[in-house]
Amino acid sequence: MPPPANGLVTVDGRFFRCGAQKFHVKGCTYGPFAPNAAGEPYPGQTRMRTDFRLLRELGANLIRVYHPPPRWILDMAGEEGLKVFVDIPWRKHTCWLDDEAAMREARESVAKAVRDTREHPAVFAFSVVNEIPPDIARWYGAAAIEEFVDELVDAGKQLDPHRLFTFANFPPTEFLRPRLLDFACFNVYLHDPRAFENYLARLQIIADEKPLMLGEFGMDSFREGPERQAEILGWHVETAFRGGAAGTILFSFTDDWFTGGHQIENWAFGLTDRARQPKPAFHAVQSRFTQAPHFPLPRTPRVSVVVASYNGARTLPACLESLGRLNYPDYEVILVDDGSTDDTPAIAKRYPHAGYIRQANWGLSYARNAGILAATGVIVAFTDSDCRADEDWLYYLVNDLLKSNAAGIGGPNYLPTEDNWIAAAVSTSPGAPSHVLLDDRAAEHVPGCNMAFWKWALEQIGGFDPIFRKAGDDVDVCWRLMENGHKIAFSPAAFVWHYRRCTVGAYLRQQRGYGEAEALLRNKHPEYFNAMGASIWHGVIYTRALQGIRVGRPVIYHGIFGCGLFQTLYAQQPAGMLNFITSLEYHALVIFPLLVLALLFSILWPLPAAALLASIAACAVAAAQAYIPMKQRRFWSRPLVALLYFLQPLFRGLERYQGRLQRRGTPWDALARAKALPPALRQTGQDAQLQLWSENGADRLRLLQALFDRLERDGWRHRSASAYEPSDIEVYGNRWNKVQVQTTDENHGGNKRLVRVRLRYQWTLAARVAFTVITAVILAIFGGLEKAGLKVAGYGILPLIPVASYFINLRARRLQRLVSTLVGDVAQRLGFVAVPSKSGESTKDSATEQAS
Repeated sequence: MPPPANGLVTVDGRFFRCGAQKFHVKGCTYGPFAPNAAGEPYPGQTRMRTDFRLLRELGANLIRVYHPPPRWILDMAGEEGLKVFVDIPWRKHTCWLDDEAAMREARESVAKAVRDTREHPAVFAFSVVNEIPPDIARWYGAAAIEEFVDELVDAGKQLDPHRLFTFANFPPTEFLRPRLLDFACFNVYLHDPRAFENYLARLQIIADEKPLMLGEFGMDSFREGPERQAEILGWHVETAFRGGAAGTILFSFTDDWFTGGHQIENWAFGLTDRARQPKPAFHAVQSRFTQAPHFPLPRTPRVSVVVASYNGARTLPACLESLGRLNYPDYEVILVDDGSTDDTPAIAKRYPHAGYIRQANWGLSYARNAGILAATGVIVAFTDSDCRADEDWLYYLVNDLLKSNAAGIGGPNYLPTEDNWIAAAVSTSPGAPSHVLLDDRAAEHVPGCNMAFWKWALEQIGGFDPIFRKAGDDVDVCWRLMENGHKIAFSPAAFVWHYRRCTVGAYLRQQRGYGEAEALLRNKHPEYFNAMGASIWHGVIYTRALQGIRVGRPVIYHGIFGCGLFQTLYAQQPAGMLNFITSLEYHALVIFPLLVLALLFSILWPLPAAALLASIAACAVAAAQAYIPMKQRRFWSRPLVALLYFLQPLFRGLERYQGRLQRRGTPWDALARAKALPPALRQTGQDAQLQLWSENGADRLRLLQALFDRLERDGWRHRSASAYEPSDIEVYGNRWNKVQVQTTDENHGGNKRLVRVRLRYQWTLAARVAFTVITAVILAIFGGLEKAGLKVAGYGILPLIPVASYFINLRARRLQRLVSTLVGDVAQRLGFVAVPSKSGESTKDSATEQAS
């Protein structure tokens, strides 16, 4: 395949690039006009030359035409420094999918347009269709329309593989999402600034990883007046570029417009009149085009960019180079080397623009906190050594942070096009870093490779928690900020390139690190996790990576009689059961028990085999649904994705449960100190209770705070329960048992309080897993002995199951008595009196009698 011809525009993340420079589209629609002498819907050469020079005076760099132009027009556009965006017309207003002739006409129109302009450097891109009528789209369904549009795009790329292709969409069919488009293009006519800004944010989410270009926007000065047109077009251009659009095209250059076989006389959308005299809108747009794309920010607070790196020498040079050429006036770069053993120190010396801090290998959170301490900026931004930032990263990040009332902000991270096919498969496999959005502007989580916070907000929550050495620190910070009443914003245009793991082993090691972080997060934020330890997100996860298997088609809102102005697609949520059968819990709770039963009863072997095949089939379905870029797709890409989908929950889940199974118990000396105290509770049972009477105003909150302080001081393993749990404190004795402390108050007037304390012992996860394994092993031995004719011996080992349960419960009850003793001692120091409940006597009378 030959290299792209000189001057061709390419896609670079959310923007376009022409050579080494970004290409921000600043365009106007041009024509169609009354046929010239050659029968072409364009003016003569003299008029066109004058028009092109006036367009350059406007500051435009592109024209959009609605008929494929002859090469002489492309040559002239190139001479005048203009790119040409070509619409390819065909009978899209008819039910073409039922008409072979119409479909053949569409294919031939695309093929001819591309062949006639093949590799011409003045051609910006082709639109294979402009505004499919919503009734037609609803008639055939989105899938059929998308398939045909992709067919046309693929046909064009076969003829000119380096050219960009799209289709011009508009709000009534925003649900159409063809897969092969190089960029998203939307014709939008919204004249209210707030409505336009909101819809632009929505379109940025719809565009996902692709550039968003506005294909048409205009206003009729014939009805609205020239000054109103100038005002609207002026703020439109500024809002579009501030919102991160890759460009905008205004409708239109001139009031001279010929369509449907006759000249249009009763509208005036042009920036110039029919005689090409500039209108007020021309000068308003000219001023904005001159400033675009970087309109002045309201202020430019100093930003400190912190890069935490551990053995990141492979990608660190690209990271530091990108951070040295950011389009932002006041920033610093701080590289924190977390005890790297590779060439990181030598690499740092080659980039003097980056401050360098070296520390022992204390982990990611320590490194980021070191960067915060060294930061001189009022905003602290973070990226990773395996990322390289877009040159406008800070501009958009700060712009969107300033116009929000958020404490922090983040943006997307994309797979670099130069990454290999394994990295492409990894990027679409589960577990990739991703952002979670609550709406088009607010985030629940932003990944650590692309996030920024006001420094005061980080200081307010004490920075990053050092327990997170490898991952999870970004999730913890976002959750803690939101718990403190702050918001996290999202900036779709502020992106970084994130190099993915380029080997299967590196990917699985990364997932193990994420599993370890999840175990830590669950201990700290249990309200965000379900019973199996998987995180619960209130927002929507946006990533190329698989988040689950989807069943059924998306739902589309069409409006009454299909007349909705904004016809929206709502994606189906991943199927819970199909996702469950790929999980570690499925293997442990379904496949493993069935395997044990099959060992006992050979006739049951088809059951574990079917269960395993169901899991493998689900992985194959997930791989089939995965999105893999065409340029990075290989024959074995999807089999690799299926394999990773199978392995990822096992490796990540094992590490997650290992963190929970290895939870350390309370040290022996702390338990011994509690044993030395006089017992305060004689009652036993899973839900033992203690009643505490106070006449000095002490209540349950004072008791809980004192108990928490005592547990901290004496070294007990404990945690405060979340706002979603009925208990108050959870105390761990050893790896096998724990006690939940729950309290309630009774107000008996004045300063008199009766505090009830419930102490509920429970098995830990480690105990439950151990008991399950012991039971399975005993049953397997029993089955083996029975087959060997030693049935009596088999019955002799079955009692070991209840014996194991008895000993675990015995240890749990001992812990319960120790915790009750500790609670009693703390309560006594606060002036509480332990009150036993008497049958047939009111609690109040019993308490009063005991106190006297």
